[in-house]
Amino acid sequence: MTVVTAKRFTIAEYHRLAELGFFREDERVELIKGEIIQMAAKGKSHSTFNRRLIRELTQLLGNRATLQNQDPISIPPNSEPEPDLAILRNRADDYFIDHPTPSDILVLIEISNSTLKYDQEIKLPLYAEAGISDYWIFNLINNRLECYDDNQDSQGNFDYRRKLILLPNEFVKLPSFPDIVLDLSKVFPG
Repeated sequence: MTVVTAKRFTIAEYHRLAELGFFREDERVELIKGEIIQMAAKGKSHSTFNRRLIRELTQLLGNRATLQNQDPISIPPNSEPEPDLAILRNRADDYFIDHPTPSDILVLIEISNSTLKYDQEIKLPLYAEAGISDYWIFNLINNRLECYDDNQDSQGNFDYRRKLILLPNEFVKLPSFPDIVLDLSKVFPG
């Protein structure tokens, strides 16, 4: 009997595939636990929400942190997801040398409608296992913000200990910046 196993890629192998032109220029993929995953197309509501959130966070953060939009983060040895937004520590090289790693990340943010289950069930444990302390999901289906923090390992099951639900008319403090408050009514549609 033949056993069939899928080929899992390392980050280095994934980068090499990109260098060799394995992916089309417009192809949206990410590496999750060694698997190359086709990313969902972004609809109008997702794109509009993303623009509104970028505008607000840029104004609030100024030069105090780096805001990254739909670019890779590196989670060795075999994951390179592309979250919708990441608030990163400022670095002198502005991440020219390497993609941000978990120690660089202050908050990871996903904007979810068609990808909600994927963001909750696949990305959440991946980010918790990587040691990312704060993960936010802007849940466009239920019109709320889900804030996860205090990552933990419970016998190999990675999760967050706390989940806070905020509604579109509420305010949230940015992790690592207790003096910065985001007015959710400025990003959720009115």
